[in-house]
Amino acid sequence: MSASKTPSKTPFVPTDPLGLDELLSPEDLAVRDTVRTWAADRVLPHIAQWYEDGELPGIRELARELGSIGALGMSLTGYGCAGASAVQYGLACLELEAADSGIRSLVSVQGSLAMYAIWKYGSEEQKERWLPGMAAGELIGCFGLTEPDVGSDPAAMRTYAKRDGGDWVLNGRKMWITNGSVAAVAVVWAQTDEGIRGFAVPTDAAGFSAPEIKHKWSLRASVTSELVMDDVRLPADAVLPGVTGLKGPLGCLSHARYGIVWGSMGAARSAFETALDYARTREQFGKPIGGFQLTQAKLADMALELHKGILLAHHLGRRMDAGTLRPEQISFGKLNNVREAIDICRTARTILGANGISLEYPVMRHATNLESVLTYEGTVEMHQLVLGKALTGLDAFR
Repeated sequence: MSASKTPSKTPFVPTDPLGLDELLSPEDLAVRDTVRTWAADRVLPHIAQWYEDGELPGIRELARELGSIGALGMSLTGYGCAGASAVQYGLACLELEAADSGIRSLVSVQGSLAMYAIWKYGSEEQKERWLPGMAAGELIGCFGLTEPDVGSDPAAMRTYAKRDGGDWVLNGRKMWITNGSVAAVAVVWAQTDEGIRGFAVPTDAAGFSAPEIKHKWSLRASVTSELVMDDVRLPADAVLPGVTGLKGPLGCLSHARYGIVWGSMGAARSAFETALDYARTREQFGKPIGGFQLTQAKLADMALELHKGILLAHHLGRRMDAGTLRPEQISFGKLNNVREAIDICRTARTILGANGISLEYPVMRHATNLESVLTYEGTVEMHQLVLGKALTGLDAFR
């Protein structure tokens, strides 16, 4: 039997207690640090005011800047996209959501939904028309699937496209669409006589409008819109030729959900680090509150769930890079990480006490944003049923 090794002298790092940075390559770290620096310079000084005002001013300029650092469609190849790994894309999502979920949503909808749909299912002409400008942030895209009366059951969508000679005529409404009011192209999914099809819809088409949704208490620093299509006439080549049926939009959603697995941990990290710093400096009963057992128990539990979640995200990223990641595993990650991120934010709020509700600190902002993240790209219940079906072999959706 070999002798036991001397315990490591490597220092314990409170912000990386498991040494997870050691799993990252120099290229991974460079991507992470680039996005972290951009978010620190361009988002963090302003985000509390944007959130309070319920707007995202300068979104087009922000999109161009995100394009310049390769953050838009970054895991796609060709057409000006960065061709980054899935792990690198995940790290970017984590850093963006550590700033604000609305900024990560801007990037996710642009890259993982609108660009991915065109890249995966579009014609070469559609790819050449849209993707280079979208990768550069010169063109913003949105993704129209959810409807006012149709959320978790997209097969029941009412938006319809019918052929009229050589054209398509599109009618319907989509709801809760990120980027809708500022998009140049909307990827819209609609019923047709031949099944559900996707359409690349120029937003300047006659009959198309995208009124912005106001009075939100979550994702306030994000453009959220309704899409209204009233006899929108499209040429035959507007349809995405590469897919028919729900597997098209669901494939896009899987790509976006993967980013949420990482992004939610960014919001959680921000809340945890805020609570940790506060606990070290806030004094009650003659000493910092971090010196009390109950506060330390909270911090320990938060650190456990945060870094377990990051480790899970990393594992799923390596599987995606290897081509072995299954949709059920993405559901596993989305269900766990968003739920734990909300719990971390709520616990952090208790450590901050009354200050936890102030926009001087990011905790309540992250908590309210995560309520939306919990719902979009599949509710808790939908992911539970995905996993339940995978575990039992029995379909409980209907």
